[in-house]
Amino acid sequence: MNPIWKFASFLLGIWILGVVYMTNNFHSASTVEETAKRKLDLVANELQLLREENDKLIRIIDEYKQGGDGEKSRLRLEESLNRARISVQSNPDREVLLRKVLNGAEELWYYIRANWRSDSGLVEHTGRQHRSLLADIHRLRSLDEQWRLSETRELQRIVEQRIHYLQNPADCRSARKLLCDLNKGCGYGCQLHHVVYCMIVAYATERTLILQSQGWRYSSGGWEKVFLPLSDSCTSTYGEAPVPWDSSMGTSQAAVVLLPIIDSLSPRPDYLPLAVPEDLSERLRRVHGNPAVWWVGQMAAYLSRPQPWLKSFLDETVEKMHFARPIVGVHVRRTDKVGLEASFHDISEYMVHVAEYYDFINRTQPLTVRRVFLASDDPQVFTDAQRRYPDYVFLSDEQASKSASLNTRYSDESLRGVILDIHLLSLTDFLVCTFSSQVCRVAYELMQTLHADASWRFRSLDDVYYFGGQQAHNMRAIEAHWPERDSEFPFSVGDQIGIAGYKTVDDVRIARMPTYAEADRS
Repeated sequence: MNPIWKFASFLLGIWILGVVYMTNNFHSASTVEETAKRKLDLVANELQLLREENDKLIRIIDEYKQGGDGEKSRLRLEESLNRARISVQSNPDREVLLRKVLNGAEELWYYIRANWRSDSGLVEHTGRQHRSLLADIHRLRSLDEQWRLSETRELQRIVEQRIHYLQNPADCRSARKLLCDLNKGCGYGCQLHHVVYCMIVAYATERTLILQSQGWRYSSGGWEKVFLPLSDSCTSTYGEAPVPWDSSMGTSQAAVVLLPIIDSLSPRPDYLPLAVPEDLSERLRRVHGNPAVWWVGQMAAYLSRPQPWLKSFLDETVEKMHFARPIVGVHVRRTDKVGLEASFHDISEYMVHVAEYYDFINRTQPLTVRRVFLASDDPQVFTDAQRRYPDYVFLSDEQASKSASLNTRYSDESLRGVILDIHLLSLTDFLVCTFSSQVCRVAYELMQTLHADASWRFRSLDDVYYFGGQQAHNMRAIEAHWPERDSEFPFSVGDQIGIAGYKTVDDVRIARMPTYAEADRS
């Protein structure tokens, strides 16, 4: 069967199954069906055109290889390549549409699994159909993978070039600066997010970021002992007394401005997360499922570039651990956080999603090993997982778990351990964790820098993704909802909702920031 229509039939099959069991819950079924059919028809038509263009290119290349008219074949090949390039670039919403279909399939699966737990046969059958559908959706997305990869690499290059330009002014003494104190009273993930926030403000206000990190609670030698300096040439305020931040600092000509922690910033500028730069927003919306996470990830990756000794440590550990793909990353948060910032989650809750991911990829590739990298601040979790799940191969750094205990948390050894855990989690193919944990969110952010679009590569057992101190996380309703329980409320298509949930889609928050034309020309 043609894969396009196989894809459509799976989606239609799941939709029909949902209608049978949810007639009383969905009042706009016919509208949903018509909308889904229109979207699928559009995807099928677009991909058929690309397939025809691809077939034509293959024929021309074959003619060229067989010794035909070389110049004529070259010109025809160049013309066809240009048409193919224009075809891809002139249909930017195809990728957005496929992500909507993917999100719709996921949400329907969540709904069925949550509401029909007692009907194991239904859940099992729907789960198989769901995995088959996801496999076909990802096969369709793979047709544009090279374009996505090229586009995200170019966007990453632009951001890195702009940061380097900002951080290395021609005249450091006269450059306007933003002073950021690293020693916020929290753990490593929280402190890295604090520096990310400082870097975003520096970027938005065109100020070179100066990081005060001497006496860092994790490493007395400061940030630069562990990570590369933020600048090659501008790391001093030259004795200028810093001026406290106020509402006019975005345009003030004060030489040095002291930035407070994000919780104390008032009024709150519109460029704080989850905003993305306006001049990059349209390209990001087309290529990535969560532009805000991508943007934060670029900042986190730049700030945490390892010193040579740290890079060697990370690389050698990966090799010694026999870290290989496919692999799922699991982060289990325990110790002081349980009961205060997060609920207790048994290892079985994580492994449900690990199993689902491996069942999904087993549709597209043969599996010989189901491998899991397990990170936790509780060493007992690793022993428990090995005992209860003998069909999985678990990798872990036991020393990192021990160094994360409360009595040794703020030490050089503990710092190496948490950096290693985050690094390895970001290298996995899929992440299962709790987004209430800063460690988990940092790993997810860094993961975005390693793939064209890694926005879907996670399951969180508690929160949606967020950045501490962020602007309101608004979503837009794409389908009307009528309350089914007393705890629910009604909404209409287009309503803005300050929560994440079913029948909604993220509104990408956009902020006007400097475009750094000089950096782009350099």
